[in-house]
Amino acid sequence: MSTTSEASPDENPPADSSDASPPAAQTATDALPTSAAPAKNGGADGRTRSGWWPLLTRLHFYAGILVAPFLLVAALTGLAYTAVPQLDQLVYGDQLRVERVGDEPRPLTEQIAAARKAHPEGTIASVVPPDEPDHTTKVVLSVPELAEQDKQRTVYVDPYTAEVRGALTTWFGSTPLATWLDDLHRHLHLGETGRLYSELAASWLWVLVLGGLVLWFGRRRTYAGGSKRNTVLPERGARGVRRSRSFHAVTGVWISVGLLALSVTGLTWSTHAGERITDLRTSLSAYPPELDTTTASAGTGTSGHDHSGGESTGEDATEGGLPEGLSIDRILDKARDAGLDGPVEISTPADDKSTWTVAQTDGLWPVHKDQAAIDPHSGEVTSRVDWADHPVLAKLSTLGVAAHMGTLFGLANQIVLAVIALGLTVGIVLGYRMWWQRRPTRADRRAWVGRPPARGTWRKLPWPALAVVVPLTIAVGWAVPLLGWSLLGFLVLDGVLGLIQRQRATR
Repeated sequence: MSTTSEASPDENPPADSSDASPPAAQTATDALPTSAAPAKNGGADGRTRSGWWPLLTRLHFYAGILVAPFLLVAALTGLAYTAVPQLDQLVYGDQLRVERVGDEPRPLTEQIAAARKAHPEGTIASVVPPDEPDHTTKVVLSVPELAEQDKQRTVYVDPYTAEVRGALTTWFGSTPLATWLDDLHRHLHLGETGRLYSELAASWLWVLVLGGLVLWFGRRRTYAGGSKRNTVLPERGARGVRRSRSFHAVTGVWISVGLLALSVTGLTWSTHAGERITDLRTSLSAYPPELDTTTASAGTGTSGHDHSGGESTGEDATEGGLPEGLSIDRILDKARDAGLDGPVEISTPADDKSTWTVAQTDGLWPVHKDQAAIDPHSGEVTSRVDWADHPVLAKLSTLGVAAHMGTLFGLANQIVLAVIALGLTVGIVLGYRMWWQRRPTRADRRAWVGRPPARGTWRKLPWPALAVVVPLTIAVGWAVPLLGWSLLGFLVLDGVLGLIQRQRATR
């Protein structure tokens, strides 16, 4: 449904479609311009409402043929990414888990001091207390040479013994393996140029899905025998191309909602369409409110961070390179008192005029994303942004991204994403199989693949429809640039091929 369509020359509306594959004589005329064939169910110029069907068939066919390889790569790399939580535990279990769960965890200040003793480089950016009894504490360091790559060094500490279990180079909390798989899915490790592949796939995916749904449900009388069952389940007893088409379409029907969601959320991360979406979200105020981390109280003694790893001189001085004032344990207690329960990340003050930031990080449904700014000296909550304060569009964006990454519903989310990726892969394979099954097999007209739908399908659209389609296509091409440019490129290439074909026919 969302990938390559059959190379069917059937250009009639659903009610007039034929169940059988076209005879050889009809297939031989597929490559001729539409104007050379007699008009069907129309007026003198052949423009009728039925003109939508050949246009959709041709668009779905060619878009599938050209974009399916990109979608296949995105599906397979996305399938690999769905297993990241399990792979992380398998590869980095020594860093992520403790050997034995103790009775009572050590203070965070003691754990941080151990981490800084083993890794005195850089400054402390944040601390993530364990969210499960058998998990380690994460001390995240900002290291200059890694900051240039938007990466950090995360030190893993046993919360019961303060033993350093290891350190990894992380990217926004992701392990090296998770980062590698994420880069593979986003840009194939080719940098900004590689991101064009995933954006092209996301740009066309929704077009293929919606077009395939319209074709399948609109031609149910033909391809599903008029049966409601055969619309959502594979057709019994079907053979050949009809069997492939049935499985291709039914697979697309079942995963269509998930594919549309992946297409939309994928575009939010893209380069070109992502800029349009960012501008739209800004105009609609669809971003969460910012947490105010400034404080009126200035730090005493040395400003900023102490990089030595020893104690500072304040009354409630902390250890391990943290700023003066209340200890991180007391900051966490203040956040808990303010209602920030569950998994949290504690970010250090940027300078002596800034507050601590404690943010909930529970991404499982229902999510907990409250944030609080806490004065480092008084422990007062100076600012707060709760999940309830986020605009609706900001909430939808956050939830959509979490679902795309497989974290919103835990294991169930991973399984659904894996099923969608496998379904998309099956649909692509079946689409190409249909293309091969529709090939001419007579000895004098043998070909490797089936003939494409005839050119000139736009000539069958009524003039009012054209007046709507053309501006709408331009608007969509502007909003989704890679879709617009690739469509324009296809039209130019198709026109050149048509011109060459007509010149050969004249000769």
